Amino acid sequence: EMKGKLEEIFSSHHRSRDALIPVLQEIQGAFGYLPPEAMEAAAKYCRMSAVEVYGVATFYAQFKFSPMGRNIVMVCQGTACHVMGGARVLDEVKTQLGIRPGETTKDMEFTFETVACIGACALAPAMVVNKDTHGRMKAEKVMEILNAARSH
Repeated sequence: EMKGKLEEIFSSHHRSRDALIPVLQEIQGAFGYLPPEAMEAAAKYCRMSAVEVYGVATFYAQFKFSPMGRNIVMVCQGTACHVMGGARVLDEVKTQLGIRPGETTKDMEFTFETVACIGACALAPAMVVNKDTHGRMKAEKVMEILNAARSH
C-alpha cells in the first residue's frame, strides 16, 4: 500500500532535489507523518542521500516523524499566556491526557504540543484543539474541551 501511494506521489514531481519539500509535504499528507521508509524512497527519487533528506525534514517544524493523534492539542506558552496562567492549563492537559508535550496518547486520540505563540494574546491563556481556539482558558475547562474533541 505504501509503495503504491509513494509511486503516485512521485509521478507528479520531477526527479530532482527541487522536488523534495513538495514530495515530503505530500507524503505527510498521505500518511499523517514521514515514515522512515518513505523518507528513504523520497531520497532515492530526488537523487539525494537519506541523511540530506532527514536534515531538510528536521529543519522544518511542519514535518512530523511519528504518527499524530486524531486530535491535536496545542497549549500556548507565549508571554501573555504565561502571565495569565498558561502553566496551569498546560499542567491540566498533561494530567488529563497522561502524556507530555510532544507525545501522542496510546489510543492515537490526542497529540499534545506546546507552541511559542498562537497569536491570540488578547484571549490569554489560550489553547487550540484541532482548528478551534479556546481563549481565557481555565484548568477547570480542559476536561470538557478534551471530551468534546474525543466525541467528534
